[in-house]
Amino acid sequence: MVRRFVVIGGGPAGNQAATNAARFGAEVTLIERDVVGGAAHLWDCIPSKAMIATGGAMNDQRRASSMGLREVHADLDFDALRQRIAAIEDRLEGSVRTLLESQGVRMLRGTGRLVSPNEIEVETTEGDTIHVEADVIVLSTGSRPRIPEWAPIDGERVLTTRDAYPPPELPDHLVVIGSGVTGVEFVHMFSAFGCGVTLIVSRQQVLPQKDPEVAAVLEDTFLQRGVRLYKGARAVGIEVGDGTTVVRCDDGRKAEGSHTLLCIGSMPNSEGLGLEAAGVKTDGGYVVVDHNCRSSVPHIYAAGDLSGKLPLSSVASMQGRKIAEHAMGLHSGPHRHLDYDKAASAIFTDPEIADVGLAEADAFASGRKVRVTKVPFSASAKALINDDARGFVKIVSDPATGVVLGGSIVGRHAAELISVIALAVTARLKVTDIVESLLVHPALSEALAEAAE
Repeated sequence: MVRRFVVIGGGPAGNQAATNAARFGAEVTLIERDVVGGAAHLWDCIPSKAMIATGGAMNDQRRASSMGLREVHADLDFDALRQRIAAIEDRLEGSVRTLLESQGVRMLRGTGRLVSPNEIEVETTEGDTIHVEADVIVLSTGSRPRIPEWAPIDGERVLTTRDAYPPPELPDHLVVIGSGVTGVEFVHMFSAFGCGVTLIVSRQQVLPQKDPEVAAVLEDTFLQRGVRLYKGARAVGIEVGDGTTVVRCDDGRKAEGSHTLLCIGSMPNSEGLGLEAAGVKTDGGYVVVDHNCRSSVPHIYAAGDLSGKLPLSSVASMQGRKIAEHAMGLHSGPHRHLDYDKAASAIFTDPEIADVGLAEADAFASGRKVRVTKVPFSASAKALINDDARGFVKIVSDPATGVVLGGSIVGRHAAELISVIALAVTARLKVTDIVESLLVHPALSEALAEAAE
């Protein structure tokens, strides 16, 4: 029976593994060097969404006249924003810490590494060295921003994402390198703050992994805000001057701004973990795991960004819970494994973007026959009431059975609305199940039923 359960890394995956293993009767030790709750979660995800919410409030003020109100001009209080973000982070970390303590989890502040398959050496923040024995080990050390050799990161003018929540000062003009999820969220939030923004897009559309129709709506919004798009340009160098930065692109173009922000992916925090000493196999720095998140060493698991699966907090949390269940023997019989293809994701731009399951473009690329139905929010009474009819709902289903295979939403509250389609995909519901649901009127969710019809 598992008694000694050790987790290295207290992010969404780690704290879920720890709390659930403790509930199931294990003696749990959690090792975290930075912040309980996860650096990526509390220093990246939560601050970014707080900044986006502030930018959204400013946008609402700007369009007050269209809602029958006298227009109000809202200026950003940068110091107040910093305090707001810090307060949210502190409160969330406190909640996670309280939950762990209530389950009897032992917490060690420091850095852990494997010295053998069942032993972890911990260098505490006080300078002590502690050795911890374990029956089960969970590795959930997260990731960090990827920095190429040509990027002179200084944390002042040239920033990684970790330097920008919020940045040292509000940029006059921000050059964002990278048009993936993180990059477009930064474009949204800083343009909402009133900053000039240039986005370096290495492909021919922003969000190259997303539906072209989805990307087109976002690009139109960016252009309306005055965002400059450098499409088909790959950054190859950054020059820092007196109060300026200049990004050089491979096609000869240059983008000048007061600050430059790098958003070109992440790298796993696997160095110094002692993976070789424990016999844990890796691929490109990521721990190779099976469908139960087990590594090549059966009692050593990996979750979150380190596992090389979808880098989403929701996925990491579910991995942590599933690991605890599996390690503690709750999965002795058949059970539902994690299906990463059915994970919902959202991009918190304006308008919001969310999707889940099979994408239309992927279905056609593979030659799979699907039924695609689309309803614009311009046909929604609630969207007109909100004075925001941008975007649409798109549902992908099996034409033979009617089973919902996927969907995408662009528009206000897309991150909330996608939950209905995510449930349908996971539970293999049919479009008729959505159509026959008695939904609220007027509500944006009515567009889901109309798209399913």
